[in-house]
Amino acid sequence: MNHGRVAVLDIRSSEVSVLVGARGVNNTFVFNASHTESYYGYEQGKFYDTNQLSDVIFRALSVVEKTIGERIGALYIGVPGEFIRVIPKERTVGFPRKRKITERETDALFRSGRDEIKGYRFIRATSMIYITSDNRRVVNPLGLHATSLSGLISYFYCSDYFAETMESIFGKARMELHYLPTQLAMATYLIPAETRDEYALLFDCGFLSSTISVVLGGGIMAQETFWVGKAHVIGSIMKALDVPYEAASALVVGANLYVKEGGVTEFEFGGRQYEIDTSKLAEAVKDGLDTVCEAISGFLEACSGRELDFKPLYFTGEGLADIRGAREHVTNRVSRVAEPLVPNLPYYNKLSMSSRIALIDMAYEDNRKRGFLYRLFNTFGG
Repeated sequence: MNHGRVAVLDIRSSEVSVLVGARGVNNTFVFNASHTESYYGYEQGKFYDTNQLSDVIFRALSVVEKTIGERIGALYIGVPGEFIRVIPKERTVGFPRKRKITERETDALFRSGRDEIKGYRFIRATSMIYITSDNRRVVNPLGLHATSLSGLISYFYCSDYFAETMESIFGKARMELHYLPTQLAMATYLIPAETRDEYALLFDCGFLSSTISVVLGGGIMAQETFWVGKAHVIGSIMKALDVPYEAASALVVGANLYVKEGGVTEFEFGGRQYEIDTSKLAEAVKDGLDTVCEAISGFLEACSGRELDFKPLYFTGEGLADIRGAREHVTNRVSRVAEPLVPNLPYYNKLSMSSRIALIDMAYEDNRKRGFLYRLFNTFGG
């Protein structure tokens, strides 16, 4: 596409979105088109219905291509935590003599720890921290002089199943596919660099699936995905109030956990009237959220360490959106402050928009680097 625009496919656990945009002035974005479609989702590393997934992806693509008036030739696909494996490693490369650190040296450092993993394919490596031969800890070593370079590196691998599913879907589309780790994109876009330099916790709460990550510098130290999310809150409401799924889905939006005294309110949905006990609704929502909190607490216990003591839990994603009091409930249950993270953009500053905006940010930067390298190699015959 022209004008430096990039196209991303954001795959959540209940919907897919295609978004086309580019960077504007002052680090802002210009969005040209977007479209979202619902689908069945995934569980335990498998999509429920790949035929339906293919249909909704191409419906979203068709709408976007008609809006921008051109065919999308390259697509950046966000890989959810469900299909990602993160492996942190400490690596060191030495040099015969002191030399200036360039991308050649950092690339060598990354390559030194890259492995072949059965069932997965490598898609990215990023640094959490670098250490030079004179024991300087730096975020960016380029331009420094040293006889060796060490680093704590995050290696990201995408499951073969996910990549092969995408390649099967796009097999006849003649489209160039690039894979991006969704959680890494959100971590580096949403959390300020100075905060990530000393560890940060990011919880991406989705509809069916949620992922928690320990973030350090430009990488991820640990990550785990759980089959918990807003759907489990809806299920709790269905059971407690004996209402169908559609009605429970409507009730969870705008649910208020601040209710202190019980009362009955009338609720109409699908041509049917319901009498809802507001305190019972609040308790049902809390019970559903407790399932989410238990997953968070279990992860934090497994990753216990002084580095994470008193660190806030940054959360984003559609799972905790639109529930008044969810933040306070999670804070109390996991015994640390829960703070929402949203894109710092008008209209797009919503929890549910975080992944697609973060992916556009990462895709644009990747595309910019590819363009620069292409011009460099072609100019100098590389």
